[in-house]
Amino acid sequence: MTAHGFRLFDTAIGRCCIAWGDHGVGGVQLPEAREVETRARLRRRFPDAREAPPPLDVQRAIDGIVALLRGEVSDLSAVALDMERVPPFDRRVYELARTIPPAATVTYGEIAARLGAPDAARAVGQALGRNPFALVVPCHRVLAAGGKLGGFSANGGITTKLRLLAIEGAQPSRQLPLFDDNGASGFNPSLAVDRVRRPTHAPAR
Repeated sequence: MTAHGFRLFDTAIGRCCIAWGDHGVGGVQLPEAREVETRARLRRRFPDAREAPPPLDVQRAIDGIVALLRGEVSDLSAVALDMERVPPFDRRVYELARTIPPAATVTYGEIAARLGAPDAARAVGQALGRNPFALVVPCHRVLAAGGKLGGFSANGGITTKLRLLAIEGAQPSRQLPLFDDNGASGFNPSLAVDRVRRPTHAPAR
């Protein structure tokens, strides 16, 4: 993944950062404890990127992320991602994770099973731990078995993961099947919209 531009932007959970290149979004960075740390972390990943106004498609991605973190219904599945240097297994994991709608959760094992590797739940978790596309690839919606949260590599760890799930109105103990018995997606987008609860106030920063 290469990126030639980046932008910091305000959200309900703090200042996020997005980087982009010729082939789409190269990375999304959740807030660190301080803005300077958020900027520095993204610059370590994309040392050649320069701060710049985002192109229209990236601005749409920013608007979608901002809306999502306000608790609004927001579909990020059409955001173009630059996965040129993403390993093939990780790419498959990310593509499946992108089918999980807001307010729904699935397990690492479910994704592994769909990949045809039912013993690869740990590898799925590791791939999501490397996820460079926070929120656009919603790794926070993937949990461990038995309703356990599993890990989360962003600043704040599982506390941040819980906060993101709460914003979306998810109930981690009530996971939905990712696929039905015939291998088709188990999600009904029209029902997923109904599962998203709008918060009565903006989450505290």
